[in-house]
Parts: sequence; C-alpha cells; structure tokens
Amino acid sequence: MIISTVEGLTKIAQGVRADGKTIGLVPTMGALHEGHLSLIRRARAENDVVFVSIFVNPVQFNNKEDLVKYPRTLENDVKLIGEYADFIFAPTVEEVFPTPPTEEYDFGQVANVMEGAARPGHFNGVGVIVGRLFSWVNPHKSYFGEKDYQQIAVIRELVRIGNHSTEIVPCPIVREPNGLAMSSRNRRLTPEEFETAAQIHQILLKSTEIKGDVPEIKAFVESEIAKVPAFTLDYFEMADDTTLQTVHSFSEAKGVMGFITVYIGAVRLIDNIRYR
Repeated sequence: MIISTVEGLTKIAQGVRADGKTIGLVPTMGALHEGHLSLIRRARAENDVVFVSIFVNPVQFNNKEDLVKYPRTLENDVKLIGEYADFIFAPTVEEVFPTPPTEEYDFGQVANVMEGAARPGHFNGVGVIVGRLFSWVNPHKSYFGEKDYQQIAVIRELVRIGNHSTEIVPCPIVREPNGLAMSSRNRRLTPEEFETAAQIHQILLKSTEIKGDVPEIKAFVESEIAKVPAFTLDYFEMADDTTLQTVHSFSEAKGVMGFITVYIGAVRLIDNIRYR
C-alpha cells in the first residue's frame, strides 16, 4: 500500500502499534538497488510490519545540481519492493515540508568531519527528514546501510538528542560483482566509468595488506587513486570507528576504519573499509 500523506502514515503506524505489532522502518531516497532491498528484507525478517519511505530530500543536498540529477524511479521502486514491505510512504516535497524546515541539530564531533566538512548542512538535512520519519512512524527498528557509516553515527546521535525509541540496525555494504559499493549514483556512471570505479574498493583492499602504520596506508591509497586519470580524490581519512575522529597511528584507537570519497566525472562516490 502506498501512502502519500503524513496524516495517513501516522494514523496507520499508530494503528499497527495499538495492535501490538512491531514496526521496521527503512528510509530511502528511492532509485532502489540490491543494497536497499537487503535492508528491506532484513526488516521483513525482524518485524511484523515494514514501512519503506521513498523521498528525495531536498534539504540534505548542498549541491543543487546533484539534487536535480538524482534518479527518481518510483514506479520501478514499488515493483522491486513487492511483498517485502507492507507500506510505502512516497510523499511530495510539499507534504513533508508545507513550510520551510527550522530544525537545527548539533550532532557534535561525529558530524564535523569528512562528509560533514565536505558537505555543509548535509547532516542537518538528514536529521530533519529522519527525525520526522521517526516521529511519524515511531518504529521499533530502523535500518541503514554501512556504506553511509558516518550517517549511521549521526543518526544514533539524532536518536539520543530527540529521545526516539527506535533501535538503529546497521547493515553490511552490498557490492556489485566488480566490488563497487552499490549506490543510486552508480546509475549516472557510463559503462566505462562503472568498471573504472571498481578500483576504489580494489585499492582499499590492497591497503589492508600494507606493512606499516596509518601514514604508510594513507600514502599508498592516495598515490594509487592518483594513478587513475578518471579519479579526483575528495578525501581519504583513517578514523576511530566510534568517534570518527582522524587517527595518525593505530595505537590511538581500538577500531580504525578508512573512509574515502572519490569523484569520477561529476559523480561523487563514497566507500569505507575496516583495518582493525
């Protein structure tokens, strides 16, 4: 069932809760792929009722051209979801934002680095829509992909700040056969760019074999990315897997991950890998 109004969404979700059933929520911006479907299937397995939102959220785009070019494939998305979800919330921008949003969040240090630094206002925009969805649906569990690892950290802060009761369930990255992390933005790549982009993950994998500390790994990744003419590196950071603050040595954190953002043409791709 497709729901297009906030009133309808809230009423149905309240009814589900009143019946004593558990709710799983999967927020998306549509242009669904196997990565999204893996979240939806997990929500299906772990909850009585599944809600999927499909909404290209304008307030999280700091690049207006990116917003215009973001793929919108609602009819196909609905077919892909099929029986995995009970309700699909697919509102208009006017329905979600009848007036300009005024929410201002302070997510602290996890939002001030990497994507937060590169895309000013992005995480606040994410907080605006996800916070509203949490309020409207009041899900028991909400599902997010680990490709957007930093976003998950921000949303955990959103839950704390907003006193939401939902459990955040992180789900593993789903990759194309060539290793490229699945993303709706992959649709904007030419076939040649699609194959070239697979080198991002290949370089990250090779970097886990480097004998040395953080500086050696950073130097390797940056030099390997620079060897691919189609790539423009935005950043490669190695960070504490909890605080997301940059580390300069493995001795500084128990868990260390690498986070990378690369442009191929006008398409911005992100990925990550765990070192320990």
